[in-house]
Amino acid sequence: MIQKKQCIFTRFIMAITCAMIIASCDLSTPTHTGDNSVAPSSNLHRVSYSELPGWNQDDVRYALQAFRNSCKAKIQYKGRVIPDRELFQEKCNMLPSASADNATVRAWFESNFQPYKIYNDDGSTKGTYTGYYSPVIPGCKTKTAECNEPLMGIPTDGRNFKGVSKKQIVENKIGRVLYWANIVDVQNIQIQGSGMLKLPDGKMVKLNFAAVNDMPFKSIGEQLRNRGIKPEGGYSADAVWTYLKKNPKLAKEVIYNNPRYVYFYESVPPDVIGKLGTPLSKIRSVAMDDSIYTLGLPVYIDTNLSNGQKFRRLMIAQDTGSAIRGWIRADIFFGKGDEAYQYAHGQHAQGEMYILMPKEYNYVKPRK
Repeated sequence: MIQKKQCIFTRFIMAITCAMIIASCDLSTPTHTGDNSVAPSSNLHRVSYSELPGWNQDDVRYALQAFRNSCKAKIQYKGRVIPDRELFQEKCNMLPSASADNATVRAWFESNFQPYKIYNDDGSTKGTYTGYYSPVIPGCKTKTAECNEPLMGIPTDGRNFKGVSKKQIVENKIGRVLYWANIVDVQNIQIQGSGMLKLPDGKMVKLNFAAVNDMPFKSIGEQLRNRGIKPEGGYSADAVWTYLKKNPKLAKEVIYNNPRYVYFYESVPPDVIGKLGTPLSKIRSVAMDDSIYTLGLPVYIDTNLSNGQKFRRLMIAQDTGSAIRGWIRADIFFGKGDEAYQYAHGQHAQGEMYILMPKEYNYVKPRK
């Protein structure tokens, strides 16, 4: 009994000490019983931090800021890679101070999370990294010659929009009209999942993803290619949007021929909100397949930017997308506006991925 009391007292002192120093604290055993974690052994291979390329060169303080947002969210523990929820919450309760230096934050991640290298089902280790951003476009409160397409919120009259095509939704106004913008800009915002409107009076309005009609996406560029139309500059987003703005009749035809429709809501304050429900952090938030991964987890990526520069960073999975499917598949959030666009629109590179899981449990069960 005395030994048991001493053990409890020791654990209590350890917990208080960790909370006070808020630095690197590795609990040798979890403070709860049970293990509700899930992770397929064929897709996750345990590695050391020394095996993460560029790990010691990354300023992980920015990742900690993004992770802090994850901790404020209502985590949905689902997918094929699920951390033990109580352990995950423990990590959130032990975050380093916002003023902690880079070495302290790195030590905290190393002490509290175990990295696993991700493998595809076929055993390969490479996947595709694309990019997205939040565009800033001219908008209007009412319909005009230039602002000719509505941006709508989810209908409040009970009308169904699932399985209903974009053309039907717009023509029958199945939804609440929020603002108006050029049809080409509206299509761009719908592809990106969010956007910023600049109204004539200079006011900036943030629109975030609210819902989708569950219809397939039909590429605008591919439609032009199939028609034998090649814009000046090829099929880059810039070239396609510029060409369509000069050809409004064709623009409406090909855009309505893409049946997918995205609804929005106005965000106050004007943050870009991801599927996790938290503000996204520039080049620290990443969209991943939420049928595989629990959103909110830290993930380390090793890829290249569109200019060939190495991109090795600790990111936080805080968003998803209809085209983001697979074990090693991610969309890097580059921020908002023209500068972010310059990185996002050309991003398409191969790379490797490592997921970080609360380290007290061995998530990968030995093969039998």
